[in-house]
Amino acid sequence: MKRIMMFSFIVVLFLSLVSIQGYSQTVDEILEKMIEAQGGRKALEAIKSTTLSGSMQIIQMNLTGSWTMYQKEPNKYRVDAEMMGNTFTQAYDGTTAWFINPQTGATQEMPEKQAKYFKKQSLGRDAILNPKKLGITYKLKGKEKINDKEYLVLEQIHPDDYKVTIFVDPQTYLTYKTKSTTLNQVEAEVESEQIVSDYKKVEGVIMPHSVTVFQDGQEFMKMTITEITFNSDLENSFFKMD
Repeated sequence: MKRIMMFSFIVVLFLSLVSIQGYSQTVDEILEKMIEAQGGRKALEAIKSTTLSGSMQIIQMNLTGSWTMYQKEPNKYRVDAEMMGNTFTQAYDGTTAWFINPQTGATQEMPEKQAKYFKKQSLGRDAILNPKKLGITYKLKGKEKINDKEYLVLEQIHPDDYKVTIFVDPQTYLTYKTKSTTLNQVEAEVESEQIVSDYKKVEGVIMPHSVTVFQDGQEFMKMTITEITFNSDLENSFFKMD
């Protein structure tokens, strides 16, 4: 009986140690594993610009269209979307966020509230490769179960206290979901969730090819990425407001 009790104690102790090891990872260790899962620091640092293109479906409006996103390190960003015969352009040149009014064709500076959120999207890979350079910090918030699977939960904190919650698959160290605050179509703040999936290797880098966006818990948009290009020599003028 004593041997059985001792064996049981050893088993429980062993399981608890395994559990502790799973939780004892530091934030820096998790970030490095995320970098390695995407292709490694060397491969990611070699990317100076990224172009994504694909299709999108806005569920709540029953609309479909195409889009192309351009990002140039460290903080230039542009999105061109085509829908219902119209082209919609939004961009950030590192200083000014702007858009082209589809009704008038005029280029206008974004309102301050909208620009605040758009600028966050412009941040390149330094947000994970060199967060301290941007004043970004991370906190490990433990684990959370989603659909019977546990994910590591990181909180990304920006200098202005803007927060993004990142759910990381502990087996692959790829991002499963992000959660943050954004603006909806009427410029009201909503909770936005982005579930990313269909990871594929592109030029040695692992990239998601499907994104589903939820706003306040309701499915809002689906995006499918059909083409990804790195280092296409995007000129700074391409992002500037005319």
